[in-house]
Amino acid sequence: MPHGRDSVASEFARELFESQVSDGRTFLQIYPGFKWVFPNSGMLRSQRFDMELSQWFDMWSTEKPHEKEDMVRAGIEKAAASIIDLIKAEAKLVPLDHIILGGISQGSAVAIHSLLRSGLQVGAFIGFCTWLPLQDEVKKSRTSVRTPVFLAHNEDDEVISIENGRLMRETLHNIGLEVAWRTYETGGHWFNEPQGIDDIVAFLAECGVSSTC
Repeated sequence: MPHGRDSVASEFARELFESQVSDGRTFLQIYPGFKWVFPNSGMLRSQRFDMELSQWFDMWSTEKPHEKEDMVRAGIEKAAASIIDLIKAEAKLVPLDHIILGGISQGSAVAIHSLLRSGLQVGAFIGFCTWLPLQDEVKKSRTSVRTPVFLAHNEDDEVISIENGRLMRETLHNIGLEVAWRTYETGGHWFNEPQGIDDIVAFLAECGVSSTC
């Protein structure tokens, strides 16, 4: 579960594990047998701000995440390669279809490229408050991956506009992926609670993921 820009794995994990479904349970309570993996992006210099930031790849603007996209390619390729290596390492311990890939914001943007580039058939993909970098290139591609995808976005997200999520959903659908799309009125640049968390649990159940796993 890659974290977002200007965050770190420990912060993302702590806040995610505080999120609750409608009956008050957390992910750790719902899925007591899960192994959770939260990679760290490390620090990368921002061209725009001329400083080191915790980010998976450099980008010019979150308001317009597709602006100046030529600068993101090298960073995405490097970050995706590290996530793919992590998936392959975990696949030595559990079946590939038992692995759930996902993330939030920039972390999810890296994760979806990792999925598409690897061709690995993991059990499910979850993306929240995110977008699809290099979208025009993805539009021209086809994928053999048939991993079910869950995408969700909040209408009041002031960091990554919901329109970016809609475009991502449309592009993934057009290249052959089955995408469950959910929107919520509130939640900002984070998981909607509790409905958004309820929906993730329901989606995973549809993918055959049991709370007793």
